[in-house]
Amino acid sequence: MKQRYVPDIAQFGAICEANYFRLSKLVADREAGSEVTYSLHNHTAYLGLIRIKVLESSRYTNLLFLEQVHAIGRWVNNPQLTVRIYHDARMAEVISAVNHARVEAVNDYPNGKMHLPDEKLQLNQFLSEWLNYCLHHGHSTEELRDL
Repeated sequence: MKQRYVPDIAQFGAICEANYFRLSKLVADREAGSEVTYSLHNHTAYLGLIRIKVLESSRYTNLLFLEQVHAIGRWVNNPQLTVRIYHDARMAEVISAVNHARVEAVNDYPNGKMHLPDEKLQLNQFLSEWLNYCLHHGHSTEELRDL
């Protein structure tokens, strides 16, 4: 009998905390409706743009929409994530993705949409790697904040 997936809360929390600090550097203290864009480069190759838009802003949370827009080629999957930032907990987590209206913490497997059991963990890990790449290879007209 196959065992049900049990999320590793410590690992998930560590990823969400790291994403909070990465986003703090990239977005800073922006109001709802504001947007920041980073141009991505890998040595001499232009890889497109990352747009981060603040959808909602309150005292304890922010809601962000992140998307990558590629300059060339439509064959590349352009990621789009909605991320909730929790300022009091200093965490940021993916709450929806391009084809997921709501990302569940655990999915039964198999399921009709073929979501993986640990899809939420994987999306947050992807966000971590994406933000890290943006911090190291992104170019903006604004300065990054030091924390």
